[in-house]
Amino acid sequence: MADMMVKMVLLVIFFGMMVGIGLYCRSHATDVNGFVLGGRSVGPWLTAFAYGTSYFSAVVFVGYAGQFGWKYGIAATWAGLGNAFLGSLLAWVVLGRRTRVMTQHLDSATMPEFFGKRFGSKALKLCASAIIFIFLIPYTASLYNGLSRLFGMAFDIDYSVCVAVMAVLTAIYVIAGGYMATAINDFIQGIIMLAGIVAVILAVLQSQGGFLLALEKLARVQGDSAVPGVYASFFGPDPVNLLGVVILTSLGTWGLPQMVQKFYAIKSEAAISKGTVISTVFALVVAGGCYFLGGFGRLFSDRVDIAAEGYDSVIPAMLSGLPALLIAIVVILVLSASMSTLSSLVLTSSSTLTLDFIKGNIIKEMDEKRQVAWMRGLVVVFILISVVLAIVQYRSNVTFIAQLMGVSWGALAGAFLAPFLYGLYWKGATRAACWASFLFSTLVMLANIFWRQRFPALLQSPINAGAFCMIAGLVIVPAVSLFTKAPDKARLEEIFSCYEKTVVVTVTDSIGDDR
Repeated sequence: MADMMVKMVLLVIFFGMMVGIGLYCRSHATDVNGFVLGGRSVGPWLTAFAYGTSYFSAVVFVGYAGQFGWKYGIAATWAGLGNAFLGSLLAWVVLGRRTRVMTQHLDSATMPEFFGKRFGSKALKLCASAIIFIFLIPYTASLYNGLSRLFGMAFDIDYSVCVAVMAVLTAIYVIAGGYMATAINDFIQGIIMLAGIVAVILAVLQSQGGFLLALEKLARVQGDSAVPGVYASFFGPDPVNLLGVVILTSLGTWGLPQMVQKFYAIKSEAAISKGTVISTVFALVVAGGCYFLGGFGRLFSDRVDIAAEGYDSVIPAMLSGLPALLIAIVVILVLSASMSTLSSLVLTSSSTLTLDFIKGNIIKEMDEKRQVAWMRGLVVVFILISVVLAIVQYRSNVTFIAQLMGVSWGALAGAFLAPFLYGLYWKGATRAACWASFLFSTLVMLANIFWRQRFPALLQSPINAGAFCMIAGLVIVPAVSLFTKAPDKARLEEIFSCYEKTVVVTVTDSIGDDR
């Protein structure tokens, strides 16, 4: 009884803080710029944590960590390192400054709006918003995965109730406070994730006699491989497929609208520099820690039946023997990861559909107040759809939904990464090349759902197919651009003029020139 009381008190405090912050931030969400981008005045800590918490959800902590830790052993940690250095550090260095400067110059608040203005095509903007709508919804529903097992382990609460409570509370603070409430809550949730993952790793390793003894035990596990000690080795039993995981989960963030739009809102040059370091350290601890923890999953094979329960059962089985306080922290950790990503996704979906699809097309005239009202209403709609999909999948185990969740990252990142990256850096990128990237990735990933068995063996995995689409896009865009109509030169010069503006900085930012 006392253990249950501890868990409930921690949950009530956690939920109370989230809602309170949403109500506190109401004054920042009175217009479109404030609701979607926080007035483009968000500092480095909030932006870095918003980026990190949107990146890592329960899908990573429960699903990916369990699945890839079981398959690749301790080598799964490479996925976490890739997330930190390729998905965070390099993404901030390559995209951060240029995204902030050009999107403000083009006055674009969403990724589809960027494509529309950068390539001079309203049709591109509408297509991009449709792709986001189709593929973000199932990804949103997937955030609830893993919660059922953790709540079943920690509380006697029906999964549907858990999903509904999480959805309602997330909706309250997003609707009330918009991006600023999401960013502040992400910061708090990020701190919980950092502390929680460190505590859980230490506790799990201690239960196995410490790190060295746990590693020794893992080296003795035979598993599915005939190679001795392979699950404790540097590259694991299947380095090729592991590389696909690293590419999809790391490079994929460069093309995901809910990730890239964090750069739209950052406050200043100094904030970008600090945010780069903070975001990388956050990813190193959280992602590196999750996959590192999952790598020891086979030590708990006596508690796991992969054939009957799937990979989602690995992490809960590892945690089931922990003290009540630690289990409560884990539940709040996973709730934090899920709610932060959920808030980012529904804010991205609602703003994209309102600004890029409804405004000017379905409703010709929309003032600021009406746009914000529509976005708030669509937050409710998107969360309701995600709740229904999550419960339907849980109750009836609809495999189609699960497959669509698996391809959503590949489709979104594959379609958007290359045209967005080249659009920021290269004047030669054409509208036709952008269309080619959109069509190639969405068609390949949809085909992977319905005709997976016809794909080459390596690409039958949605993860490898998604990684392939991202890399292919980086080739398709320049190749198609070289053979299609060049953009209007005067228009391009006007767009790229944003990088040529002179700014005055202090000596702390630049020591200047001796002349």
